[in-house]
Amino acid sequence: MADTDGVDVILEQWRRERPDLDTSPIGVIGRISRLAREIERRLEPVYAACGLEPGWYDVLATLRRAGPPYRLRPTDFAASLMLTSSGTTKRLDRLEAAGHITREPDPSDRRGVLIALTPQGRSLIDRATGQHMANERRILSGRTAAEQHQLAGLLRKLRITLPPLAGDEPATGRRAKPPSGAAATDPASADPRPG
Repeated sequence: MADTDGVDVILEQWRRERPDLDTSPIGVIGRISRLAREIERRLEPVYAACGLEPGWYDVLATLRRAGPPYRLRPTDFAASLMLTSSGTTKRLDRLEAAGHITREPDPSDRRGVLIALTPQGRSLIDRATGQHMANERRILSGRTAAEQHQLAGLLRKLRITLPPLAGDEPATGRRAKPPSGAAATDPASADPRPG
């Protein structure tokens, strides 16, 4: 197994060409970016084998995790899936046409609708989730349980402390960086489970 990757090459090239710059962030950001693409390439075939089109898993899983009666407002999806409202609508249209979701009137809002998981959609997401979790375990199998736990904690900390984009409100669930001198949370003790 190689001890270096393409990011090491990039870092070495920058050290040679611009020794005046601190290019160490590339070691983290470059690897996260590349890993995201590589992981997606390993997730999509399992989704496809389960009969899921790209982007369907997240919608169906969001409804399934909501618990009975497996219904949410469209705005709940836009926030949890980080999609525009038009992107969410397109995805919901395709899922409805496939019979995996329905749109129902919201009894608490005459103008609103609720997105509901159909029995067919629930069966599909339950079957797909078992295969998806097995695939994710396979993807992470090169790391011990303790390393996975530590990595999850570090990634959570990075996500929580990201500075907001200019003009954006801080994302839900983010908290401010601890004051200078405050004890930092030990990433190894953080809960590694996904949301």
